Amino acid sequence: MEFKHCLLTGFYIACFALMACRSKPSPDTNWNLSVSDAMSSSDTVGYARAILPRTFSFPEDHGTHLEFKTEWWYITGNLLNQNSEEFGFQFTLFRSALSPNNIHKPSAWAARQLYMGHFTITDVSNQRFMFEERFARSANGLAGAKTKPLKVWLEDWRISTNDLTEKPFPRFHLTVESKTNKLDLDLRSLKPVVLQGDSGLSQKGAELGNASYYYSLTRLKAKGQLTLNETIYEVSGHAWMDREWSTSALSKNQQGWDWFSLQLSDNTEIMVYQIRTNTGSVDSLSKGSISYPNGAYRKITYNETNLTVTGYWDSPLGGRYPSGWRLEIPSEAISLTITPKLKNQELNAQIRYWEGAVRISGKKNKIAVSGDGYVELTGYATKNP
Repeated sequence: MEFKHCLLTGFYIACFALMACRSKPSPDTNWNLSVSDAMSSSDTVGYARAILPRTFSFPEDHGTHLEFKTEWWYITGNLLNQNSEEFGFQFTLFRSALSPNNIHKPSAWAARQLYMGHFTITDVSNQRFMFEERFARSANGLAGAKTKPLKVWLEDWRISTNDLTEKPFPRFHLTVESKTNKLDLDLRSLKPVVLQGDSGLSQKGAELGNASYYYSLTRLKAKGQLTLNETIYEVSGHAWMDREWSTSALSKNQQGWDWFSLQLSDNTEIMVYQIRTNTGSVDSLSKGSISYPNGAYRKITYNETNLTVTGYWDSPLGGRYPSGWRLEIPSEAISLTITPKLKNQELNAQIRYWEGAVRISGKKNKIAVSGDGYVELTGYATKNP
């Protein structure tokens, strides 16, 4: 989504700041951060800010933008193995700067940049959700980002490519391994880049500079191997990639967001997000996009969508999340039902949030469509138990 991707890098600025003094957060640390506190960061001096539309350049913009405080590389997808069993995955690498200036210290551990990674697998058939979280400084080669060729890594977690062209569309390689699971995927974009918001400038808060630069690759063909507890599956499916960088985004009266990436069976993709205010209303800066089968796309405005919650899930850790939706876009004759493939896809990370695979059914232009997607929900449970 436009934050994330969410999306969540700004969400972790306070965590990153503490990491400057310790290599790993204490497991009994309780965070009580609001989304707006983190993503409306007042520490903006010396950093670039997203104020005006810019000219994007590829493949360079797949790489890092160190003049901004935060950025992330975010990939989600839905996969099938040779037995038609379903799996969802999320892999996100976040970067956050501790200082706008280079650090000149003799220590090999001195680092201006800090990285965080999230890796999740949803095993739909067995109703299991697994996640892992990692942190590392950009010191001694533990984490970092290079542009030519692209390589973003956190220890042995990485997104990379050896293809320096965008012809016809970009290709990526993803490899990530937890204690018991491993995902190794080749990703090939089937459509051109979608520039979200105003030609890639995504305004989140009303204040000048509370925005990000944001683009998406809405349909990547995915193929590779998934290892679960030493069982290796050949898997294939489709993925979604978001890239976003900013210095601040949310306003103080905004508390979280609901973000949807939807891939329909007719080769249409939809991104929609709603920013929630402290009063529970939906901010008018909420928006989205629709990508058509031929690769053309357009922005969807706040007034074009009707999103209705059809159910809820109560986390055993505390907090109630929406769990089921009805999405209507009358201007596109779209009416969809969105259902989580697993109720509990909550990450009990340093800050808790829900991120999970969903199933789609409904109609577009009175013709039945189906599909898969991902949903991210933040601000519903801001404190760890």
